[in-house]
Amino acid sequence: MKLKLRSIFSISGSPFLLLIVLTSLFLVQCQRKETKKIARDVTITPKNAVTKLLIDSMELEKYIIDTKLEDSSALRLRNFYNSRNFQFAWLTEKGIAEQTRVFYELDKSYDSTSRDSTKNDMALRNQLNILVSKDTLIRAVSPALVKLELELTQHFFNFVTNTYAGKVDPAALQWYIPRKKINAVALLDSLVAKKGAGIEQWEPVNSYYKTLNKELIRWYSIQKRGNWPQLDIAAVKQLKEGDSGLVVSQLKQRLIDFGDLKAGDSSNVYTADFTAAIKNAQLQFGYSQTGKPDRALLAALNTPVEARIQQMLINLERIRWSPLMPDGKLILVNIPEYKLHVFEAKKEVLNMGIVVGKAASKTVIFSNNLKNIVFSPYWNIPPSIVRAEILPAMRKNRNFLAQKNMEQYGFSDGLPLVRQKPGNSNSLGRVKFLFPNSYNIYLHDTPAKSLFAENKRAFSHGCIRLAKPKSLAEYLLADRPEWTTEKIDKAMNSKTEVWVTMKVPVPVIIAYFTSWVDKNGLINFREDIYGHDQKMAEQLFPAK
Repeated sequence: MKLKLRSIFSISGSPFLLLIVLTSLFLVQCQRKETKKIARDVTITPKNAVTKLLIDSMELEKYIIDTKLEDSSALRLRNFYNSRNFQFAWLTEKGIAEQTRVFYELDKSYDSTSRDSTKNDMALRNQLNILVSKDTLIRAVSPALVKLELELTQHFFNFVTNTYAGKVDPAALQWYIPRKKINAVALLDSLVAKKGAGIEQWEPVNSYYKTLNKELIRWYSIQKRGNWPQLDIAAVKQLKEGDSGLVVSQLKQRLIDFGDLKAGDSSNVYTADFTAAIKNAQLQFGYSQTGKPDRALLAALNTPVEARIQQMLINLERIRWSPLMPDGKLILVNIPEYKLHVFEAKKEVLNMGIVVGKAASKTVIFSNNLKNIVFSPYWNIPPSIVRAEILPAMRKNRNFLAQKNMEQYGFSDGLPLVRQKPGNSNSLGRVKFLFPNSYNIYLHDTPAKSLFAENKRAFSHGCIRLAKPKSLAEYLLADRPEWTTEKIDKAMNSKTEVWVTMKVPVPVIIAYFTSWVDKNGLINFREDIYGHDQKMAEQLFPAK
């Protein structure tokens, strides 16, 4: 079928309409803040243009006025069409462009996985459905066609914001990592230039977003089966290898759903493979891998499917905010995971357990650059701890400071300035890693090594204690040949501080992710230890 679209009216043929447009445009221009704009590319001519379908610049301005676009959105729209001398981007004389088909599928996929219909334009979607499903030829440009073209472009910009930058304001949720910047015009230029090819490489998201989004789709299929039965915790806890029964079958199906057991295992017998699957499941939730289905694991496995899907949606939103993985070095601290990861060239090269702040003294979510390593550090005790803990102890025991290897070195705002000297009892251990910030948070060693054996490790005053601080120091100083293992050992056991400045500062991101897919392809879930998930849920899933 051939569809012929004819012009309904011409703006240039209506002086009165032209006057209205120009007057309104003048008012808009007066209210707009001066912003850098892209000049019209007049090197594109009818001879070298990719399409003969063109938008009259006045029709663009009329659309901006009619839709009451904000200044920034209007400028973005102008910049895109100026850069292509007002050629159509989504439609050609032969019909719908290939990049339009690709975007159409992307848009539908986002709607189905995010379940966010607030930005969905059903009228626009219906028009696209018709164009995509029919063999269409376009012989003339009509106002209706121009409107469709501009609506598609504006919808693309909204899509990019929601899908790749996120809908919620991170700062409102105590997330102080700079939000990933998205250049929507450049993205659309690229999509059009490539005609939608290589979409996997085109999307401005990191691998964690892609794998978690893929897992979310799989969980929607689990949800379609209905609510899964609650596992009988008392009955499961008594199971051992060789046992059989319905409860084994139920637990097996649950482990299949979580990806820990192959779907083909339909027997009701508790085997050695089943024990290995339980260890995998324990790893997914951050528990010790005992291989025994204890109460904590079973409670996690009994969490409703809908709650897990919401958890994934919350974390996909966080990943949208997050900067893309750099090509160089990166230290990523994930608070709910109680783990630090070191990446180089986008691959993990080191990881270790950590201790984070208690609920009353939360570790802050932010980023900065690690610039200094301090061996055998003093611990300059924060005023809040001096006021709440040190000062009362000093009043009770005049020898308290000496007994704790501490010293007073002055006064400030009516409080003694207290620090703990280098040594085995120093609360910072033998090394600390500094990345300047107003929160007084850093990475450091600790003498309290036993805490790393705990599954839940929120014990600090806000700073981050490391299980393997020497390994991190050795890695960071690998480009300094003079810093041998022996020299690092000596510096860590000195009686005075030893400062080392990094040749190249290393980015540090302290983040909060409670769901992700690990390098082995398994979905991971962690507890919302600071209540950040709950606050995000209130914004992402408001009560109707």
